[in-house]
Amino acid sequence: MPKDNRNLLDVLKFELEFLEQGGYGRLPREAWRPRFIFEDSPTCMNFNSRDREPCSECLLMQFVPADSRKEQTPCTHLPLSPSGKTLESLYRTGTQQEIEAALGAWLRATIHQLEVEQSRQSAPAGSPQPILGGSVGRRPIPNALSFSGRRVYPLRDTKLHCGNG
Repeated sequence: MPKDNRNLLDVLKFELEFLEQGGYGRLPREAWRPRFIFEDSPTCMNFNSRDREPCSECLLMQFVPADSRKEQTPCTHLPLSPSGKTLESLYRTGTQQEIEAALGAWLRATIHQLEVEQSRQSAPAGSPQPILGGSVGRRPIPNALSFSGRRVYPLRDTKLHCGNG
């Protein structure tokens, strides 16, 4: 089990913000080399560290397939897509833009999944669970919030609007 005691959800949100703010762009003092996803991010527990910790202690190891955990840089073997694309494969075949798009999609999906799991664990037993999407009659409403399929609340601009205006 990882000894990295940071909160996984916070780490992934920080990584997404780092990505979206252009954190993987080339630095003037290191323009000669590409930036490596995770390794060149403050998310990495070895970022700018003289005393390197083993990657086996990193929070991201739980996403790395068991057969890739002994690799020199295990986080590059983390599957970013349902088809199994990894950073390792994208470094060989993709552009920086494709790599960052795949990483962003994986981060958003993983963050969403963790938040849903967290909300289910914190909700009292028997309380209705929010579900994104819903329908009125047979007409689906994809950008809506429903509770256990009962009532549909349309969402606008990703904010929940309740009846009063």
